[in-house]
Amino acid sequence: MNMSRPSVHPVEAPPFTEGAANHGPRVRMKDVQGMPGTPGGLGLRLCQFVFAVVSLSVMASTSDFATATAFTYLVAAVGLQCLWSFLLAIVDIYALLVRRSLRNPRVVSFFTIGDGLTSTLTFASACASAGITVLIANDLNKCAINHCARFEAATAMAFMSWFATSPSFLMNFWALASHR
Repeated sequence: MNMSRPSVHPVEAPPFTEGAANHGPRVRMKDVQGMPGTPGGLGLRLCQFVFAVVSLSVMASTSDFATATAFTYLVAAVGLQCLWSFLLAIVDIYALLVRRSLRNPRVVSFFTIGDGLTSTLTFASACASAGITVLIANDLNKCAINHCARFEAATAMAFMSWFATSPSFLMNFWALASHR
């Protein structure tokens, strides 16, 4: 029983019990699923990537997406989301393969800032695209000459990518805030 006793401050040491010797040393709390370097985090990254790729490819497949600034903004935002999610999915795969924890405060700060920026850009572009889609479909009644179904599908996929990015951001932010 080689335990340290308080020597500077007169604080009473907890009493020894017979069961305490059998439990061994304390270990750090396990990583919560959804945080970087966990299978749940990898799943969220892959969902972000897939939804962003689908949104990007559907929007870019229309010939007239560049006629509205909101649609161009959506293509740029989900393009950035694709790149970010793909790179961090690779980092997650590496961390899982070598069994390395990604709880370093600088790494978590980098992930938090990146997730916050990309989720904000994706959400703003999806909202702007949804507004233009509603304008074209309902107010102008020009769905017959435009690709309204494709615009709606790309916008919905951008929202789904944002839904997958938000838990990543919140988990990283929580890990950053709870770090001592």
